[in-house]
Amino acid sequence: MFAIVHMSDVVRIPPNKLTNYLKDTAIGILKEKYESMISPEIGYVIMIIDAYANSTGKLIAGDGATYHKVTFRALTYFPVLQEIVEGEIVEITDFGAFVRIGPTDALLHLSQITDDYLKSDVKQGVIVANQTARSLKIGSRIRSRVTAVSLGKGAAMGKIGITCRQPFLGATEWIEQEIKKAKQPQPPVAAKEKKGGGNR
Repeated sequence: MFAIVHMSDVVRIPPNKLTNYLKDTAIGILKEKYESMISPEIGYVIMIIDAYANSTGKLIAGDGATYHKVTFRALTYFPVLQEIVEGEIVEITDFGAFVRIGPTDALLHLSQITDDYLKSDVKQGVIVANQTARSLKIGSRIRSRVTAVSLGKGAAMGKIGITCRQPFLGATEWIEQEIKKAKQPQPPVAAKEKKGGGNR
């Protein structure tokens, strides 16, 4: 899920940037340090939204820079187990597809797409079901459920697993078909006639 996280840090303002506005300089430094970072605690840091830098800085002997305490807000994305997510297929592989969810890609393994037998055609960029002829291709929009999350520190991409093996998950057109089918009136169940003997 997406969230706005409040954080704090100390930024080093080099001498060549002391003439700029302190807030703008601090935001620029925070962007370089935090944006595109992955943290096991807060997930993917997408962007720095705003920052407040204390105008009173500290000096360190032999360093011409000033050090300022900053508090700031960052937009983050942390995938949660069992969360329903929507995304777009960006790559087809022999073993499944990569789906862009938020700022990262999740793996949709062939075994997690459908019960049908599937064939992956990497050159054509398509996965086709044998019996139903349903297909997924690069650009397909899908809805899925998060089944695995592993986030490392630093710039590592992290690993996210997703599944579509559940009603009303999969490609958007599949879901629309399932909804139409669910809305169709069901034929009434015929009541069984009771057999009974009367008094003679």
